[in-house]
Amino acid sequence: MTRSVAAWTTIAAAVALSLPIPGAARTAARVPYRWTNVTVGAGGYAPNIVFSPAERGLAYLRTDMGGAYRWDAAAQRWLPLQDGNATPSFMGIESIAPDPRNPDVVYMAAGMNAGQPAAILRSADRGRTWRVTPVPFAMGGNEDGRGLGERLAVDPNDTRRLFFGSRHDGLWRSDDAGATWAKVTAFPVTGLGRPAPRQTHGGVAFVAIDPTSGGMGHASQRIWAGVADPGDTHLYRSDDGGASWVAATGPALVATKGVVDSRGVLWVGYASGLGPSGIATGAVWRYQPDGRGRDVTPAAWRDTGAEGAFLGVAVSPMRPGTVAVSTVDRYRHGDSLWLTRNDGADWSDVGTRSRRDVAQTPFLLHEGKGADFGHWISGLAIDPFDPGHVAYTTGATVYATKSIDGAAVDWTPWTKGIEQTAIITLVSPTGGAPLISGFGDLAGFVHDDLDRSPQPTFVNPYMSNTNAIDYAGLAPNVIVRTGSLYLDRPREASIGRSEDGGRTWTMLKLPPMGDPPARADLNGDWPIAVSADGTTMVVTTPVPQVSRDRGRSWSPVRGLPGKTRAVADKRDPRLFYAVDADRGRLLVSQDAAASFAPVAGHGLPADLTPAGRRGREAQSALLAAPDRAGTLWLQAGERLFLSTNGGVTLVPASGALHVELFGLGKGALFAVGTLEGIRGVWRSVDAGKIWSRIDDDAHRWGGRYRVVSGDPRRAGRVYLGTDGRGIFYGDPVAAR
Repeated sequence: MTRSVAAWTTIAAAVALSLPIPGAARTAARVPYRWTNVTVGAGGYAPNIVFSPAERGLAYLRTDMGGAYRWDAAAQRWLPLQDGNATPSFMGIESIAPDPRNPDVVYMAAGMNAGQPAAILRSADRGRTWRVTPVPFAMGGNEDGRGLGERLAVDPNDTRRLFFGSRHDGLWRSDDAGATWAKVTAFPVTGLGRPAPRQTHGGVAFVAIDPTSGGMGHASQRIWAGVADPGDTHLYRSDDGGASWVAATGPALVATKGVVDSRGVLWVGYASGLGPSGIATGAVWRYQPDGRGRDVTPAAWRDTGAEGAFLGVAVSPMRPGTVAVSTVDRYRHGDSLWLTRNDGADWSDVGTRSRRDVAQTPFLLHEGKGADFGHWISGLAIDPFDPGHVAYTTGATVYATKSIDGAAVDWTPWTKGIEQTAIITLVSPTGGAPLISGFGDLAGFVHDDLDRSPQPTFVNPYMSNTNAIDYAGLAPNVIVRTGSLYLDRPREASIGRSEDGGRTWTMLKLPPMGDPPARADLNGDWPIAVSADGTTMVVTTPVPQVSRDRGRSWSPVRGLPGKTRAVADKRDPRLFYAVDADRGRLLVSQDAAASFAPVAGHGLPADLTPAGRRGREAQSALLAAPDRAGTLWLQAGERLFLSTNGGVTLVPASGALHVELFGLGKGALFAVGTLEGIRGVWRSVDAGKIWSRIDDDAHRWGGRYRVVSGDPRRAGRVYLGTDGRGIFYGDPVAAR
């Protein structure tokens, strides 16, 4: 082994950068806030679930952008393990490995993609706190192939010895419980180097250590490593602790998952691609300790077209020969789980006798169909202390059953405490539900009860991503939204209007425009605004359109440049505003969006380019106050400006805070930004003169913030949308 990596100097420097400067003055004292997840119930892709073999009832879950979780059997809920982490990249978990002997010790490989920082995280208290070892090999916790694994392995016979299979730089080893790492130079696959942008490698997809090849205090000698890079060989075995390696036979497919059972038998899932999408076919193989392998792929799966592959592989330590595998990308017949009790001689399709109860997480019905077995299934585990208890992960939830042996197998979401979603936008209206959200992948929801999983109502049209939402300030039951669909879905429209607070919707269609005429409203790129009384709607397509009859007819807007977002005043139905960033001016309409004209804009910043946000998921840089006509807030770069006279004059209103996102609430201004070297969530109750920090070091959520808004009806309440940890609502902690 060479290239030893000592990391503590780097760690100390990184920690120092993240801490406040001693003695540095703050604009105001921190205001304690209580932060609570808005309940959905999972919601995103969890690449794997891993039971601890050291303690009954202990399990870990890794996600691709929301960090890791630990199941707390006493509390009967999943506990997030990285809410105090402030490094965005560390929320993408490449691999997780509980110590097989000590239930308090757990390791994680963290790194979002090849261009971001990567580290091995070590905990001696079940993930309550972590020590961080930066590493030189890149990871891909949110790249293709994140369902492979597990790449990180702890030797059960010498738990200070760990192996890690990297994507781009071969196999690595640590002999001091993950504190330092060295490359295993004898391993035949040294790596393909850093990939080109938007590409990735599978690399060393898994490491599986055979505990029968060693003994307590004597390191295991047999180590298996699967490879998911192009090449002739995709599985290697070492019988001398990694000093030398031999190739194992197998199909002409990449190795995806590998698990060693209690007899030293290796079970491997194979696939034609990295997944979780784009896989055409696969196989399941069984290997004796001496390397002899044979194909044990379920025959019934082959008979139905051999579609998709196997990213889930699990064995039962209590029942040797009992193995479960799960499929991915099996679109025609639907993904399923297959179970054998005789070493793969016979398999039963568990999916055909499965039932699902999603009453506690009805959001899973958001696509308008019943809950199916799931998609993107790559995590699969059999409880080492209870062979009837089986769990698997999907692209939207975690399912578990207490008895896989019955004639009918009942699955329920095992998700309490998990909130792993990407939030695009949200609003808190002046009436009706306290919160209406726009999600990536899950459409969005009306949250009547913030602590209960919402019913799906974003249909007609259904859009997988909701990119913009607006409400009528004086008629808050009128809600409008625009969004986008997955590329493989048919689309009739991308605009919806609701007259009942988002419970039911009417699909809106714009007329063809341009030369030649074409529908410009099918891709969800264009935001929508609705007047204070709910009568007027403006969609800022390349030729902006206005409607005053609930979308039955549309006409062009005069004076508003194409693709320039309009914002409605929340109190005066006649007023709309817009930032013409290209010409450096503020536009106002006083005739309900029939026409726009420049307003004086005294005090406007010289450069309005940063205020011209045009990405479909970008938040508006211009907001109208919910409680006062003519009051506008504008963000230009990292600065805020305030106008109380409809844009005639503006004054700086962010003080020393460097603003990233901002939102308005009842008597308060909220922002994500940096003040005196501290990045966090801030509140001002004096129009931006003085800011108080309202998050804390235990609530950082990877620093992956997407949108922030106050509540216009509840003083102090703030909603924070993250990229991976769902939505949080925060309330001031009452002084005792």
